[in-house]
Amino acid sequence: MEPVIRLLADHVANQIAAGEVVQRPASVVKELLENSVDAGAGQVTLVLRDAGRTLVQVTDDGRGMGPDDARLCFERHATSKIRSADDLQTLRTKGFRGEALASIAAVAQVELRTRPATIELGTRVVMEGGRVRAQEPVAMAAGTTLLVRNLFYNIPARRQFLKSDAVELKHALEEFQRVALAHPGIGFQVRHNEQDLFHMPTATPDAAPGAALRQRVVHLLGRRYDERLVPVEESTGHLSVTGFIGKPEFARRTRGEQYFFVNRRFIRSSYLEHAVRTAYEDLVARDHHPAWFLFLELDPGQIDINIHPTKTEIKFRDDRSVYAVVHAALRRALGRFNIAPSLDFEPEPAIMTAFAGMPSVPAVAPVVKAPEWRPQDLGLRPDPSGWQQLFDLRDNAPTTAAPVGGADGPLPQVLPMGDGDGDPGPRPVFLVKGGYIVSPLRNGLVVVDRRRALERIAYERALKRLEQGNGPSQAELFPRNIELAPQDFALVSGLLPELRVLGLDLEVFGGRTVTVRGLPTESMNDDPAELLDTLIAQLQVERGTLKLERHVAIARSMARSTAARSQEPPSPEHLRDLIDRLFACEVPYWTPGGKPTLITFGHDELAERFERG
Repeated sequence: MEPVIRLLADHVANQIAAGEVVQRPASVVKELLENSVDAGAGQVTLVLRDAGRTLVQVTDDGRGMGPDDARLCFERHATSKIRSADDLQTLRTKGFRGEALASIAAVAQVELRTRPATIELGTRVVMEGGRVRAQEPVAMAAGTTLLVRNLFYNIPARRQFLKSDAVELKHALEEFQRVALAHPGIGFQVRHNEQDLFHMPTATPDAAPGAALRQRVVHLLGRRYDERLVPVEESTGHLSVTGFIGKPEFARRTRGEQYFFVNRRFIRSSYLEHAVRTAYEDLVARDHHPAWFLFLELDPGQIDINIHPTKTEIKFRDDRSVYAVVHAALRRALGRFNIAPSLDFEPEPAIMTAFAGMPSVPAVAPVVKAPEWRPQDLGLRPDPSGWQQLFDLRDNAPTTAAPVGGADGPLPQVLPMGDGDGDPGPRPVFLVKGGYIVSPLRNGLVVVDRRRALERIAYERALKRLEQGNGPSQAELFPRNIELAPQDFALVSGLLPELRVLGLDLEVFGGRTVTVRGLPTESMNDDPAELLDTLIAQLQVERGTLKLERHVAIARSMARSTAARSQEPPSPEHLRDLIDRLFACEVPYWTPGGKPTLITFGHDELAERFERG
């Protein structure tokens, strides 16, 4: 009988292993940078071309390798990190399995140049498809340079699954960022398509660890982060927790800068994340996410790092004590810097005494402070028929918002408040705490969510501008240069044409810096950096839909950031105008995300709720 089981050829086995180790250019970036760190490098340079699909090159001044090691490092399970299974209990290096270079060489054209300081000539090894094409001496400085060209050149199907350059660059920079944060003492330089993105010098020998990390965070994410950080420092007999957390007021609606490092290895842990979130309890809203850069140091024997192919998940031997120390460290840090929830003891302002006999222009409590109102803040032209559309509630009309797509159904109409045929005067409106606009109807009342109404208005305005290809912009008297985080820069640079159509006039200045030359007319009094930060946060939320419905995703992002930053005064005239503009929309009842903008209550429902006979 002919045998059906046979050993795979090495190059085939390596290609299969590559599917686990190398998913995209970012995987190569991670493995090569970690090798440089393990080699004791003090300076590392990363060069990318076409987001890494054409070239990923890493050069370091680490220990280097001799001729034999230079060839052997491409064999599967060849490693300098461990000798026996017991070594897994004391690991402090990044890699240890010995599969990375073999897997990369199986799916790319790889060139290695390396020389230790103890010998005069280096070694050059060329690999292609997992096979050695050349090995020869080479003159070079001490250290190692590894070039990975044309990733997945021999697996076209895998190459086709790569995303756009903007997306792949974002992933690559995220991997770089994790390594750079974990090792603030190492200098890094990053270039993409001949453009410098980062240039971070080696930390001075006498720099305090906290100072070096703070400087690294600022270098990576921008100068504005310097004021957002709260230091954390806690130590017990077996565990130390250091690093920084973000001040609660800078929490964002998207998961942004959240990093755990255990023994300088980046990890993900929902368990530790829960410890952080409970420490922030009552300090940030449930739908907001604080930033953190937390470093845990403990005996390697107390953790198991060999449970996931990418080694980003680990197990703690005593996870409860780790949880308790992290939680206590953060609570103490937040308390030490006098960060506590602000309590509002002012009583809720009275909404009204009774709808009957109400003054035509009621007094409204100053719920928010705001600059002078600008008509363009609301975007759409006021529609005088808005009130008529809203308040014509028939006896059998629904007492809640219309179903999705309700724009096709009958809109409720306004009926006069008075008994006669004369002008009943301005419709009474009230803004109550929480941002709800309340107004009476002839047979009930309506409650409008002010922020959601603004979102619907801004969304239709933005979508119309994107479809028409133009939008008004207010030029800045003094253009502003704003440094962005790497993933934010990658996102914004890929959307520049659409953002300009929306009135946000941006140009790439250099590195990760953009120049703001103009703002949308409705945002002309906003701070450009804060406006861009809010918009980026919303774009991150919508990034999952950016490919399929690009204009819709960008319009939704702009709408949410506009609504979040709106500072209109709560005068009755402006509230009435807001409702008019809402009903000038094509779909006034719902936000772009499908949440209701208003709810109506009929007299019958009110009587039922009050248990009237």
